Amino acid sequence: MTGLYFLDGEASARARAVKPSPRGELEIVTLLESYLKDGTLSVETMGRGFAWLDTGTHSSLLEAGIFVRTLSERQGMQTGCPEEIAYRAGWISDEQLSEQAQKFSKTEYGKYLMRLLA
Repeated sequence: MTGLYFLDGEASARARAVKPSPRGELEIVTLLESYLKDGTLSVETMGRGFAWLDTGTHSSLLEAGIFVRTLSERQGMQTGCPEEIAYRAGWISDEQLSEQAQKFSKTEYGKYLMRLLA
């Protein structure tokens, strides 16, 4: 699952001050550290069922893909399914979920969405 960051209007200016790391990359952590130093960083701890996967290299991206596929195959659940998230949060109704599922009815994804309604 990718990281999700909500940054304010200062982020662009702060990002311009970021220097490449020893890997030669601009690191998001460096930007976040600038907020930490100012005391304006707010962090939510990931609970059970969450995993952080670095996807900054070809190898780590492949490993993340294999991890997601394994979870899906073994647990029968989708990872990062926006329709499921919206449905479980009460943002969309049974009917709206069914409409979304119909769009993908010929795929495993559509069948998964329909199972949420069962």
